[in-house]
Amino acid sequence: MADKEHPAVTNFRNYIRIKTVQPNPDYASCTRFLQQQAQELGAEFQVVECEPGKPSVVMTVTGQDPSLPTLLLNSHTDVVPVFPEFWKYDPFDAHKDEKGDIYGRGTQDMKCVGIQYLEALKRLKKEGHSLLRTVHLTFVPEEEVGGVDGMKKLVQKDIFKKMNIGLALDEGYANPTEKMMVFYGERSPFCVMVTCRGQPGHGSQFLPETAGEKLRRIINSFMNFRDEEKQKLKDNPSLSLGDVVTVNLTMLEGGVQFNVIPAELKVGFDVRVCPSQLDTFEKKVQEWCKEAGEDISYEIAISCKARTLTCVEDGKNKWWDTFAAACKKVNVQLQKEVFPASTDSKFIREAGINALGFSPMNNMPRLLHDHNEFLNEKVFLRGIDIYYQLIFDLANLKPF
Repeated sequence: MADKEHPAVTNFRNYIRIKTVQPNPDYASCTRFLQQQAQELGAEFQVVECEPGKPSVVMTVTGQDPSLPTLLLNSHTDVVPVFPEFWKYDPFDAHKDEKGDIYGRGTQDMKCVGIQYLEALKRLKKEGHSLLRTVHLTFVPEEEVGGVDGMKKLVQKDIFKKMNIGLALDEGYANPTEKMMVFYGERSPFCVMVTCRGQPGHGSQFLPETAGEKLRRIINSFMNFRDEEKQKLKDNPSLSLGDVVTVNLTMLEGGVQFNVIPAELKVGFDVRVCPSQLDTFEKKVQEWCKEAGEDISYEIAISCKARTLTCVEDGKNKWWDTFAAACKKVNVQLQKEVFPASTDSKFIREAGINALGFSPMNNMPRLLHDHNEFLNEKVFLRGIDIYYQLIFDLANLKPF
């Protein structure tokens, strides 16, 4: 007879099966699932729609002293698109193989964490533990498409401000080594579109200052800077990806036909700017455009400038000290970094709130947004044990 599956694993797999995949997430089914979770936990349950059809679920477990700054456990419900032809199993079947690897979109990013929060709190309740501070859980939409209609707008709502949050926990990612990553800041996404205008004409001529010539200079400037940052990371072992700027050419637009020199060409770059270069990078773009010639313009789309860092120096932040001490209790080795991509934590930090990105997944390949995303059930269950300790210690942190 096969071993009976752990109820928390079954709960996790059921969550994976809800197709909250962008661009048309099934938020209705997800909200019903989360309402059932809140009932099992005995938590207050609210739905906040900052935009119609895009619900943020808020659960609250009231502490002994509701006046104290609270603990927020945040996760997002949406997942990125899938290409089923590249998957070993149906990406929304939550298939578990003989090794205990659970395959599905969201197993790492980040439905695992949302269920781990809930299961840890259920265990604390079942064992009769009381919490000094109130704990809030938010399950927000839209993170995978920027979070503009999710967390960005939620932090501006009175319901969020009244939560009186002292520390927020949000997502990190898997680490293939024994250590677990904790993120205290993140890079800002700059989507840069540069438009080059020049002399149009017949393709048989050497016309001066064409859009193509200007485009080449722009590309060279961006890609040369890319090489510099890449070399900087290679030369300094103390730096991580979150400490440098990444640049990738992702879009090219323009042209009419082969024998027509176009009057306008566009090039787009996905740039992720680390906090230390946030105030200087746009000046570089301005200089590159000026050097490339006349009649060149650019647009930068920024969802949020992630300037704020959470203090993770020992002895300088009680929330961090408590988090780090709780991790030691459960034998978690931490690796502190700036998150190289983007999460909802940026909106929380910019609201003046401590935020740490942490997903308890070590000795696992990093598969967020990848084909065949999976998480082993033992890693998942250990994550519940870790959050059990973290939530207990953070929610019982004495006033300071």
